[in-house]
Amino acid sequence: TAVPILQDLIEKGEEEDACIELLSNILEVLYKAQKVNPVFSAASFSLSSNHGGDDLTKPVKKHIQLILERLLHTVNRRVIILDRENTLRSHYVACMAAILSQMDKDHYSSYIKAFPSRPELMDFLMETFILFKDLIGKMVYPSDWMVMNMVQNREFLHAINQFATILTEMFLSSSSFELQLWNNYFHLAVAFLTQDSLQLENFSQAKRNSILAKYGDMRATIGAAIRDMWYNLGHRKIEFIPGMVGPILEMTLVPELELRKSTIPIFFDMMLCEYQLTESFSRFEDEILRKLDSEVEGGRGDEQYKQLFESILLSCCRRHPELAKPGENFVALVTGLLERLLDYRAVMNDENKTYSMSCTVNLLNFYKEIDRQAMYIRYLYKLKDLHISYENYTEGAYTLLLHAQLLKWSDEANTAPMQGLLSPSLHTQRQLKEALYNQIINYFDQGKMWEEAIHICKELAEQYESEVFDYEMLSDILQREAKFYEKILKVLRPSPDYFAVGYYGQGFPTFLRNKVFIYRGKEYERREDFEMQLLSPFPNAEKLKRTSPPGQDITGSLGQYIQCFTVQPVEEAKVRFKDRSIPEQITNFYKANHVQKFSYSRPFRKGPKDPDNEFATMWIERTTFVTAYPLPGILRWFAVTSTTTTIISPLENAIETMIKTNEKIMSEINRHQNDPSLPINPLSMLLNGIVDPAVMGGFAKYEKAFFQESYLQEHPEDEGNIEKLKDLIAWQIPLLAEGIRIHGRKVTEDLRPFHDRMEQCFVQLRAKVESQYGVREMVCFEDRRSGRPRSMAWGPDWDRLSHAGDRRVLTEAPPTPKPAPRTSESEDCRNERKENRSSTFFGYRRRDLCQSISELPEPKDEKRRLSCNMSESSPGSSEGKQCPPSRDAAGAQPSTAGLSLSPTGFGGRVKSASKALPLPRKISPTVFETFLEQSDAATGGKVPPGPGPQPLSPPAAGNCPLCLQPSTLPAADGNKGPKSPPPPPPKSKRVSQP
Repeated sequence: TAVPILQDLIEKGEEEDACIELLSNILEVLYKAQKVNPVFSAASFSLSSNHGGDDLTKPVKKHIQLILERLLHTVNRRVIILDRENTLRSHYVACMAAILSQMDKDHYSSYIKAFPSRPELMDFLMETFILFKDLIGKMVYPSDWMVMNMVQNREFLHAINQFATILTEMFLSSSSFELQLWNNYFHLAVAFLTQDSLQLENFSQAKRNSILAKYGDMRATIGAAIRDMWYNLGHRKIEFIPGMVGPILEMTLVPELELRKSTIPIFFDMMLCEYQLTESFSRFEDEILRKLDSEVEGGRGDEQYKQLFESILLSCCRRHPELAKPGENFVALVTGLLERLLDYRAVMNDENKTYSMSCTVNLLNFYKEIDRQAMYIRYLYKLKDLHISYENYTEGAYTLLLHAQLLKWSDEANTAPMQGLLSPSLHTQRQLKEALYNQIINYFDQGKMWEEAIHICKELAEQYESEVFDYEMLSDILQREAKFYEKILKVLRPSPDYFAVGYYGQGFPTFLRNKVFIYRGKEYERREDFEMQLLSPFPNAEKLKRTSPPGQDITGSLGQYIQCFTVQPVEEAKVRFKDRSIPEQITNFYKANHVQKFSYSRPFRKGPKDPDNEFATMWIERTTFVTAYPLPGILRWFAVTSTTTTIISPLENAIETMIKTNEKIMSEINRHQNDPSLPINPLSMLLNGIVDPAVMGGFAKYEKAFFQESYLQEHPEDEGNIEKLKDLIAWQIPLLAEGIRIHGRKVTEDLRPFHDRMEQCFVQLRAKVESQYGVREMVCFEDRRSGRPRSMAWGPDWDRLSHAGDRRVLTEAPPTPKPAPRTSESEDCRNERKENRSSTFFGYRRRDLCQSISELPEPKDEKRRLSCNMSESSPGSSEGKQCPPSRDAAGAQPSTAGLSLSPTGFGGRVKSASKALPLPRKISPTVFETFLEQSDAATGGKVPPGPGPQPLSPPAAGNCPLCLQPSTLPAADGNKGPKSPPPPPPKSKRVSQP
């Protein structure tokens, strides 16, 4: 009579404390009654009717059956209804577990048969599966209540196995199959197997032994049941693909060896099932790749699993010829992903996120290769968030740009999942791409990559102007673009340093092991600070002090060795900058950005050391590194894909040193001309170190080492390089002259003696160089655009400077064009701006195509005269006018007739040295005859014409004042002309000569 009353009160929710206490007492009495005689224990699921104790068991079984029929379903419902915070819920769960613990096989059988209809039975099973899964996922008892949790798990396992039998018997046939019921069973069984309280590897050894001794490893039991139930499905398996791929994967990732061995073959069964129906297993493959990503990131999986997965599935696939090849490809795909995911998980929680970024890039590249766009975009935004958290705005912008490049400028619906902070209202690809572009522009602006931001602005402007006709947005984007141009010229932007970092030894993760990377440093980042950050994740790593590649003893060792040294970016030649005067704020950007090659020079000595001149034996081993992608990019570093080593001879090293020195002088000159407020100290030290031989020795060491007859006899192949070095030395004089002029203008009275001493040294140096290597005049080119800074173009074009053996003379002058009609003042201004946008590599101003010498402005300073730097010379033209050369002619032969290209910002010419110039490579008959005529006119017929070219006469009145000065060329037969040329006219008479 008590049981019906309890059922009624529990259903109504009345007197629940008393009801729970009474039910607990009843179950305790029944439990003790069974404990009196072990024969009656629940472990004995069925008792024979001939058993001697049958009469004693009947009352106990009858009472349990009554409680089961009247109260089990009621208690279950009450557990479902009560909130998790309700204290009575745990008591009801304890009562439910106690009822289940006293049920045997007969109880289950009779209870199932008591359901009046099959739908009601199915509802009960559905409800029970959902309830068990909920109680397992959100434990009722604290995790440290081991006994209560393990007892509950034991009874749940017993009940799940009993219900599995009912599923097989009543819900498997074609007419009675219930997909959702089976699906709920599999999800419940996997949830039971993967719950935290059964993961014995997380417990101490003592606790693990205690659980195994009393309850056993329940994971193996339920795992075997899941495997058997899967194979029982037969042809119904395809209905669970791909839905069951995730739960089965979660089960196989449990770190229990025997469980893995018994359940991993289920994957092959899934592959085979789908392949037999569709001749592919693409659905299975897509799902396992997607689920594997989230499972490994959540902490599951290890190297052992990767090896087991590979070996078991390959073994299964090879037993089926039709699946051998696609199976091998699939296994390689999954193991490759597993390797990258394990690397990513190993570093994603480190304080230093540097390596997390590398692993993220490895993953997104992997997903891109296998065309999994959703996962690719997911990791793009993970990488972007990492960059922004470290204020790597440039890299964050490049990362977002990869997503933007996947989108079209169209109104197609955006099917990709939204990521980050992007608004869900961006329904079309155009809207999303526009939003991404604006965010990218902001990031480029913060990273001072205004050139890149301008490219994005231009693309947006084109859309606003030509596609959507939104002129208001067009105006905004053009204003932003204009500000970026202004920032390029006016905002200080230091160039970053680059570092080569090698990780050697087997102790590093696979994505670092025995690899070299090029890192892009941050602004003003010192190598010492960079190395500290580099070593912090690897406290046991040893820093290698040598920069040469380590041997097998290092790369094969179990330790960790890190090598770090500074490398120099190798700028790619920019065709559009060639023969142009470009502000250094523009050119400097490309010297340190969009670079994929980097070099490191290691000096060494070959042969006996010369104590008086170290340059003679100073060789350079230059290593060039090529990275996988240009820097900057989506990372601040990229792996080195190839390495080449070249040997630089002492003479080639001297040439490179002179080029760099001249570049440095030019850079300092430009800086001081553009900003007169700069401090003078760096210029002082630079000039004095070159001019005063007591400080650095100047280039006298080069002369002693390479300009001796003995050296040329030993190295005849170096004759061309020796001439180049002499030419560079000669060109240094006008650069030094301009630098000293600026220094004298800015020097304070305290430093006047220092400046005077420097001038005295320079006078001696100039006289010596000009007498030996000829005169190079390079006068300052005053750019008419106010505020525009000038730059040099010395670097890659150093060999375009005048080389005595590369000159040729042209005699035909272009026809004189008619004067242009008078234009309005506003049109003149526009024309002036247009002209100023053209190349200003040559020193003349192209306002009129032909301008008479008398119209040229008289220079105020002899050291800053404007040079024509012409590519053609002729005896004269009509009305005494000389036309400047065309751009084509200039580009074809930049160094001509004694005139030389300047390193931008300076025009100049080459005068003769004390020794005769070598014969030009090619001379036309017309040019040859012209030489004879000019020679006769200049010498009054005193020098008879020979078969070779003769000295040129001084320019006639009206000719360009910067045409070739008198010099002596050798005769074609090898006979030399006069040993010294006629003296040049006085400076005051160079503009026009009588």
